[in-house]
Amino acid sequence: MILSAALASLLWGCGATQPVVETHYRSHSLQEQGDLRVGEYISSEWSLQTASYWIEGPEGLVLIDTQLLPSALRKELAFAKSVTGKEAKLAIVLHANPESFNGTALLKELGVPVVTSGPVRERIPAVHEKWAPSLFKKYWNGRYPREPALADSFGDSTRELSAAGLTLKAHVLGAGSSAAHVVVEWEGHLFTGGLVARDTHTWFEGGDTTEWLQRLEELRALKPKWIHPGRGLPGGPELLDAQTAYIQAVREEVTRERRSEHPSADPLAAVEAKLKERYPGYAYAQLLPHVVRAEWARQAPRPGP
Repeated sequence: MILSAALASLLWGCGATQPVVETHYRSHSLQEQGDLRVGEYISSEWSLQTASYWIEGPEGLVLIDTQLLPSALRKELAFAKSVTGKEAKLAIVLHANPESFNGTALLKELGVPVVTSGPVRERIPAVHEKWAPSLFKKYWNGRYPREPALADSFGDSTRELSAAGLTLKAHVLGAGSSAAHVVVEWEGHLFTGGLVARDTHTWFEGGDTTEWLQRLEELRALKPKWIHPGRGLPGGPELLDAQTAYIQAVREEVTRERRSEHPSADPLAAVEAKLKERYPGYAYAQLLPHVVRAEWARQAPRPGP
């Protein structure tokens, strides 16, 4: 409980509760999404501008991720219905992060199947237990779930999924920004979840930067035309390059501080400050300590044999 509270204070800051920002962003344009069959809902700043998507098929919708808050998911469902006139037929959870799985219970109540990979599914209970006590206090009025609802597993390996008259490829990948990932590929589009963020820092949850770089190489090999990130608006393959550069910057700044002849009194804060200087326009700097701490630990000297 103490650890979770400490992490939450890092993630959202201390002091008074931040005001609710009512604005959110609904995107269903050819210019932004690359296909009128793809829609995106970005929640308000209060709930970290979490991005989730739908793909429209002839028989309904496939949802990609389920939002941090069920209240935001309801707004996404209403938006998607108003645009397409169709209902969700399947939802896919991309990684074990509250931003991805917290809408699972609501969707199941509505009769919508929710699936993910076996490796992602098995990590959800521990991640929920870590964050729920503190996040429920902040987001109780967004109906933050007290208990985890698990998506069904479609297996431990890459496979095709069919729903709503669509066939999508669900790639089962290893660690990246989280300990395990699913990436959905469909007609040149990649839905990457937390592996890619646009112009913002990433919620790092039990991942590894070396593995993360490898995941991005695997995504490049798929030769996508469009990247739909876990936070921010979509773009092209240049988002993979930008994410790679960001991870390399984290690694470089940690290495520089570790090897400094005159180390800072607070080395982690020094690394964070350097990264904020390198990425002054990036949103959600409160997410930065997680990846910095993890990278600092990864580069720690190992005891000899």
